[in-house]
Amino acid sequence: MVAARATAKSVAVLHNGNTDDRFRLSHHVVETAVLITTSSTAPNCADLTEALFQDGPDGPYVHGHWRKVIAAEQFRYRPSASVEERWQHAYDRLRAVNDQLPVSLDWFVGDPRGLAALHEWTAVVDGATATVAGIHYNLFLGSVLDDELSPPRELAEFRSLARVGTFLCTERAHGNDAAALETVARYDRERDEFVLHTPNDGARKYMPNTSPTGGPKTAVVAARLLLDDVDQGVFLFLTPLSDHHGTLPGVTVTLLPERIGSPVDHCVTRFDTVRLPRTALLQGPHGRLSPDGTLSSAVGSPRKRFLHAIRRVTIGKLCMSASTLGGCRSALATAVRYAHIRHISGPVAGQRVPLAAHRSHHARLLKCVATAYAMTFLHRAVTERWIARRPGERPDAERLVAVTKGWITWRARDITTESRERCGAQGLFPVNGLAEYSANADGAITAEGDNLAIWCKAGAEMIFGHELAPQPPQATGRESLTDLGFLRRAVSAAERHWHLTARSDLRSGRSDDGLGRWNHASDAALALVEAFTVGQAADAFIAACARVTDPSTLAALESLCALFLLGELDARAGLLLSQKVLTSAQVSALPETRRELIAGLAPHLAVLTDAFEVPEEHLSSLPMLTAVPAHTAKPSRIEP
Repeated sequence: MVAARATAKSVAVLHNGNTDDRFRLSHHVVETAVLITTSSTAPNCADLTEALFQDGPDGPYVHGHWRKVIAAEQFRYRPSASVEERWQHAYDRLRAVNDQLPVSLDWFVGDPRGLAALHEWTAVVDGATATVAGIHYNLFLGSVLDDELSPPRELAEFRSLARVGTFLCTERAHGNDAAALETVARYDRERDEFVLHTPNDGARKYMPNTSPTGGPKTAVVAARLLLDDVDQGVFLFLTPLSDHHGTLPGVTVTLLPERIGSPVDHCVTRFDTVRLPRTALLQGPHGRLSPDGTLSSAVGSPRKRFLHAIRRVTIGKLCMSASTLGGCRSALATAVRYAHIRHISGPVAGQRVPLAAHRSHHARLLKCVATAYAMTFLHRAVTERWIARRPGERPDAERLVAVTKGWITWRARDITTESRERCGAQGLFPVNGLAEYSANADGAITAEGDNLAIWCKAGAEMIFGHELAPQPPQATGRESLTDLGFLRRAVSAAERHWHLTARSDLRSGRSDDGLGRWNHASDAALALVEAFTVGQAADAFIAACARVTDPSTLAALESLCALFLLGELDARAGLLLSQKVLTSAQVSALPETRRELIAGLAPHLAVLTDAFEVPEEHLSSLPMLTAVPAHTAKPSRIEP
């Protein structure tokens, strides 16, 4: 039995005591409000944290470093700041980040794990900082440092952030079909220069952070290279946009209306015959311009040249996933703490109980926690797969990164919305740290490739370009619904079904109607992508369990994994019953099995989210978590 009693003194410290005292209580918030009784031993919080942040050889150090950075006072929310002031705060925080890079800048820009970890933690406190950091370090500097210009460019201004880098690809009329963009860079042989131009309103660059806020800026601009009026495909051009006096000649920047989420200085940008030196062209295997104006390329088609030019977008997808991952874990940590300190009337007159005591409340949070663990383990596994890919594996690795981005960002929006709702009206106020997470997830869902578009592309590729999942044996009815191997095989059965269905649907259409055939097969193809991604998350979760040695921690993780998988199977129960992968008795037992798992995990809810290591400096700054009414000093009981 684990019992923890709150005292009036401890509650007074929580909301009246000094900062150090509150920090000492950070991992025991449940002790300040409730008496927890359970027949099982609590999981070890440190072991859970180690499992979550086992992210490459230096995972604990890298994540610990960024956690410490965002704990600084500079990263606290400032409720009185205007939108324009918040734009500037994001760049001020970017410079604070730049001053505390854990490795050399060149190494950092080339490290997908480090970039993703930066996003994972900055998104906890400010989605705008994560956005401008990702653009500067990954899309801008990553593209420039990959350039093969000789001699190398002088980048001191960008390293010191005397100039901020941005990335201009998407156009007003070309979002997911960016390969069709219309901005042109015509090579002027006589002057050995490029002329960058926006030919029409639809070709204006849409949503880059190109305002004067943050200081002088330079962009990497995606444009069609025209040699003697022949389209050579899309390349990237290094283009100064502004100095300390404003935008440069030929550059027009128009602010866009305020959008939802953490505010960023998004703009529409156009170019009117802006002249650039020969060295503006970022070169590589996809294209090199010789002194005589001849283009050589080891990449065959213009489309492939474009994909090579914007290859940093794949790492950007890992970063978008990471940013929503950090946001949803922080939202859960906030909601769970609030659930233990917020008391309401109980079933007995005069009694008050914490929100967390109600199954209707803690069950929803636990389901989200289980999914957040699955998302975290999947992100770690996919990042490793991207880094460790061998020659020839890039297409499969890119597709895995893309579908993971879709699944994580969609699930993060669900989790942040649920977390906000569990905090009632308090969660609606931005000062309480929850209101912007869902909107920031919306931004990530659209950024670096709209989720639905990248899933459609992945589904189309997987119909005939992906190995069919094995046929699982029929269920006997003797299998346990908490057997992780059995549950994983059931997910594979769903993947196999939708794979075969998509193939059949595609083949059944008219051969002369490509769009019609795809439309007929698209539902099954998207279901295939989802089932495949869930299976990858399950594999990552099960592998994480296998690395844990503490019995109590392992039991909690396996219960969480089972809870996650049962939720996925519940949504597919009819299909799995028809495939004889589940028996009718097992389908009927799904709800009760989930209830039993929730009952066993409920006493450990606070520990499971304490393991997220959201900085206490952040949580203690949220008014709804610090203004604790005196009546919460009365101990209450959460039964398993």
